[in-house]
Formats: sequence, structure tokens, C-alpha cells
Amino acid sequence: MQIVGEQLCETLDLRAGSKVLDVAAGNGMVTLAAARRWCDVTSTDYVPALLVAGRARAEAEALTVDFKEADAENLPFDDDSFDAVVSDIRRDVHAKPGQGRSRTAPRLQAEGQIGLANWTPEGFIGQVFKTLGKYLPPPASAKSAGAVGQSGTADGAVRLRGELDQGRVGMFNFRYRSPEHFLDVFKTFYGPVLKPSRRSSRAKQVELRNDLHALIVRMNRSGDSTMIVPSE
Repeated sequence: MQIVGEQLCETLDLRAGSKVLDVAAGNGMVTLAAARRWCDVTSTDYVPALLVAGRARAEAEALTVDFKEADAENLPFDDDSFDAVVSDIRRDVHAKPGQGRSRTAPRLQAEGQIGLANWTPEGFIGQVFKTLGKYLPPPASAKSAGAVGQSGTADGAVRLRGELDQGRVGMFNFRYRSPEHFLDVFKTFYGPVLKPSRRSSRAKQVELRNDLHALIVRMNRSGDSTMIVPSE
């Protein structure tokens, strides 16, 4: 999914030398994309293991990045420290929706930018979360990815920022050997799918898999046995 980070940085039209803060950077999808554009990048996450992975990726490409352990809800930076604040699709679920985003805004330079990449509710991943919601409703303290994904729409962006400078609908294509291959990979590695699979009865697990399989088949555009499913 590195392409999502590349697309976000292109949308922001980042300039060499810009000071960029990547919030909830994970293993560095947007961090690497910004660093490849010669930006001065600070990559943050509250999960140390993800920062270790991001640092290894940056070192493999000989990219200079400042990695810092930090919570999106309590960022340890002074105001006016950055030209751009970015965050990718790891913002799908937030324990206190909107709080992490609102606290990044004052840290920008006067002409700074905020760049978010979010799944839309209508797209494939939005529909995946809608399906998962039938089997494992989100806790009361959290919004589902489908709800927070509203930030991927024009109305959602307006609510987040008060005004919409630029919104763009893009597509990421999930490419797998087959629908079954996708389900096996996501059941093994992807938390939102992994948890319902672990907590549900065998019958419910089969039902969930069948529902997700049907969704993939309905949206698959490969025309053969492989899987190519676009997601907004």
C-alpha cells in the first residue's frame, strides 16, 4: 500500500526541504514517500515496533528521517514546527475521534497543510468494515472505520477542518491471487478481520467469510480467477 503514501504526497505537492510530521506513521508509508521528496520528516507512532520497522525501511533506502515515539493525542512538538502534517489510513479507528487531528493543526506553520488519506464509506474497505460490524460492533468509546471514513468525503473534510481546500477521490487496487487468497492473508494479519475470526463461533466465522467473499466477487474487476478490487 506504499502507493497510498506516494499519492498523498503528490496531492500535497510537497517541496524539498519542507518540514513534515507523519502522525501514526506505522512502518512509514507516507514517511518514506515524503523523505524521497527530500523533505525533513519526523515520523511518529506510539507503537515502538512499528517505528523500528520504519527506521529499517528508511535505512535500506539511505533516507534520513527523525523517528519519535509519540501519541497522536499528545504530540510533543512546539507550535509552528511543521509545514505539513500527514496521516494515512491508520486513522481509520480513533479512540477519541477527531482529537488527534484537531491537536495537530496548531503545530503547523501559518501556510501549512494537513493531508489525510482515508477510506470512503462507499468504497471496498468501507463496505468491509460495514460487513465486519455485523459480527463485531466497535466498542462504545470508538467510532468504526466506516464512520471515521466520512473524512474521505467532502462533507467529512469540512467537519474536520472547517473548510475544504482540496479533496480528491483516488483508488487503490487490492491485487491478490484470488478472493480466497485475500481472505487468508487478511484473516492472518489484519486486526479488524482477525478479531472477529478469533472471537466468533465456527459457524459465525464461516458466515463472515462467505459475506466478505461475496463482497469481493461483486466488486472484482479482474475478469479471471485473480482479484483486482478497487477501493476509494
